Amino acid sequence: MSGIQPHNEKPASVWNSGGARYNEISRGIADSIEHCVLRLDPQPGETILDLATGTGWTSRLIAKRGAQVTGADISSDLLAFAAEQAKAEGLTITYQVGDAEKLPFADGAFDAVVSTCGVMFASRPEAAAAELGRVCRKGGRIALTTWLSDGNVFKMFMVMKPYMPPPPPAAPPSPFAWGRTERIEELLGADFELAFEKGVSFYREPSAEAAWETFSNGYGPTKALATSLDEHRRAELRRDFIAFHEQFPTPLGICVPREYWVTRGIRR
Repeated sequence: MSGIQPHNEKPASVWNSGGARYNEISRGIADSIEHCVLRLDPQPGETILDLATGTGWTSRLIAKRGAQVTGADISSDLLAFAAEQAKAEGLTITYQVGDAEKLPFADGAFDAVVSTCGVMFASRPEAAAAELGRVCRKGGRIALTTWLSDGNVFKMFMVMKPYMPPPPPAAPPSPFAWGRTERIEELLGADFELAFEKGVSFYREPSAEAAWETFSNGYGPTKALATSLDEHRRAELRRDFIAFHEQFPTPLGICVPREYWVTRGIRR
């Protein structure tokens, strides 16, 4: 947990719980990651930070374009898989534990910063936004993907919410606040000239039951929640999670459209 602030140690353990299987979650959003990398437009030799890199899917795409990539995350277990996968693919990427709200990098250290459905989950968004501005050089750029505040990923979390314990009095703000461009402007507009583009990611599985298996084994928030419940409540959560995904049938399985924003910013 070195480098992680005390209030982020519990979130780190939640994301850690997905382990190597979190890569299956990244596979499910690969189309949105490609979209974000396209808008970032990484160039050979640029220094780029992939913030909340998870198992490193985004960092590997950028490294293949010739950039010098650093992947940072609060989850050491996800980083361990990311390092193994990069090595297996013959890619040179630096991975290190890094708290988005207090990054271990110098001012202006990077030509660009990317975060694909990652920084939106920071406990203290104002601190994370300030760090994005601090580590990106003047004239550099950021590219983010964030789930819409009323889209199907938000609705999936609403399925899980009744099974979660009541939030503490000083609970962090909803990560889905990053799904409104007005909020992104509030957080980043002082440091970056921003532009937005909406996209749709298509999550495909052979069945709704397969979606439960993927998320309950690989997605930290779902796995940690399922593990915390007794057998009866876990069965109810499984039932409701499957029922949600059954709303999106195709002749070949399920396909859930999940809307997001791509935010591109130029550092002022």
